[in-house]
Amino acid sequence: MSSTIQVRVDNKIKKNADKTFKNMGLDMSSGIKLFLHQVIMSGSLPFQVRTANGFTVEQEQNMIKETRHALKNGKSYTSINDLHNDILNSK
Repeated sequence: MSSTIQVRVDNKIKKNADKTFKNMGLDMSSGIKLFLHQVIMSGSLPFQVRTANGFTVEQEQNMIKETRHALKNGKSYTSINDLHNDILNSK
C-alpha cells in the first residue's frame, strides 16, 4: 500500500531539485523517497542543517557568543599606531 504526499515549494526550488535529481539519474519521486529512507535509517535529518553563512547552527551561535565576549572584554584601540605599538611591545 502506498500513500501520497503533497508538498508546496517555490517553483525555483522544485526546478533546481528536479535538475539535480536528473543529474543523479533520479526523478523527483525517487529523490524524495531516497531522502525519506535516509531519515528513517539515521533517525534524523541525513545532513547537517547550516545557516545562510554555511555554518551549523551551533557553530554560528558559538561565533556570536565569542564575538560578544570579545567586544565586551577585548582590547580596543583609538588608532592604528596604538595597535601597532601594543603588538611591538607585547613581544
